[in-house]
Amino acid sequence: MSARCIAPRVSGVGGQRLARIPPQHTTTQEQKIRKLAPHSRRVGGARHGGACASSAGASDPTAASTAVAAAPLTEKDLVDYLRSGCKPKSAWRIGTEHEKFGYQLDNLKPIEYEAHVKLLLEALVERFNWEPMMEGGLIIGAKLDGQSVTLEPGGQFELSGAPLENLHLTCAEVHSHLYQVKTVAKELGVAFLGMGFQPKWAVEDTPVMPKGRYKIMKEYMPKRGTRGLDMMFRTCTIQVNLDFSSEEDMIRKFRTSLALQPIATALFANSPFADGKPSGMKSLRSDVWTDTDPDRTGTLAWVYEDGFGFEAYTKYVLDVPMYFVYRDGIYHDVTGQSFRTFMEGKLPDFPDERPTLDDWEQHLTTCFPEVRLKRYMEMRGADGGPWSQICALPAVWVGLLYDEQALADAEALVSDWTSEEREYLRTAVTKDGLQTPFRDGTVQSVAIDMVRISKEGLIRRRCNEENFVDGLMEMATSGKTSADRLLDLYENEWAGDIDNIYKKLTY
Repeated sequence: MSARCIAPRVSGVGGQRLARIPPQHTTTQEQKIRKLAPHSRRVGGARHGGACASSAGASDPTAASTAVAAAPLTEKDLVDYLRSGCKPKSAWRIGTEHEKFGYQLDNLKPIEYEAHVKLLLEALVERFNWEPMMEGGLIIGAKLDGQSVTLEPGGQFELSGAPLENLHLTCAEVHSHLYQVKTVAKELGVAFLGMGFQPKWAVEDTPVMPKGRYKIMKEYMPKRGTRGLDMMFRTCTIQVNLDFSSEEDMIRKFRTSLALQPIATALFANSPFADGKPSGMKSLRSDVWTDTDPDRTGTLAWVYEDGFGFEAYTKYVLDVPMYFVYRDGIYHDVTGQSFRTFMEGKLPDFPDERPTLDDWEQHLTTCFPEVRLKRYMEMRGADGGPWSQICALPAVWVGLLYDEQALADAEALVSDWTSEEREYLRTAVTKDGLQTPFRDGTVQSVAIDMVRISKEGLIRRRCNEENFVDGLMEMATSGKTSADRLLDLYENEWAGDIDNIYKKLTY
């Protein structure tokens, strides 16, 4: 077994803590970046893991309410921030995130903040030693050992996992989290559903969580596209955050994973219902993104052009309109304004004030392409789903991207796809899934190749992780995804009664 797979022991199912991964060294580049903005601290986010975080997400903005920088940030500083994510292969980690719908057992309605969400979070703190995350005097999340539990706009519970060395630790982390959440939820008369789109309730039926950024986004979303509120309140996803060793490595992984993201969407399709009936889509969650704020979504065709790299991605993000500026515990609405203007000290509501790295980190999180670059890469194409898929999603991407031969094979698989074909796949798979016509066959054949390459890569990792993709291979070879099976159940065994899905897909 590979040395990287011999990890510290993880506590049992109900254990309060997961094994810590030893802190990674701070690179010279990271030290330089942090000196530029001493108040830009990386705290609490479950996507962090040491000074040069391997799967680190944006910092918790509630911990940095003062904007003081040693010197104004330059565009080069922002490029160097992304570049500081480069790390040797020995330091690569796996950071897995998943969201789930909470619902009330007696009426199946979405959970509410005061009656359920608040009590759930407080119980995590009191029973399992999590640390509360507060905003405006209200608990809005909790963090523990590199993990965090946070709230999506409609009360979707999200676990952002710690950066871990192998997939066994990832699954143990999810198992422990679900034990804790289910134990408390049962006492409150609620449960959690693993799907990509809310199958029964409308946006109007969904309570809004008390987070300042969501209030701003809710008001702005209808101005840019027609499905933004559906995205906020009615979708759940599984994603994985992965590392790169250099700019060249990032480019190879970004281009390859972006091309294959629609294949992952087809494989993990698990959102065929809306408003109590079939929606006509296999992945309605993914379809919603095709009409959500075009300024910050899309297939990023320019990624395949000469010159793509950290600088090109920085320029892209700088051109994405801002949502907010967080200062002194308050999210200030600056929707539609330019981060470039902010860097010049010319934001109307913040004259002569310039951004810190915290502001840049937060702005990076407001871009929503299918693959997102920070100091690591996020794979964002999969629907929310059951426990097995929470383990399978990171597995398929680790197998593809963390093994050199697998990455080369995956590159070859997509090397002659045209921009038009990539755009076609992005939209077509949301409706037809694995049966989407592609060239002389269907996406199903591409999915089989993709999973095969991934499994070979996992075998070469020598961590005994290859079985995590067996369920995906079964789906790929049969052509039947979760969405296909759910639609069959709805039409036949369930006789059109959508309420049965709560029995089928509750954790």
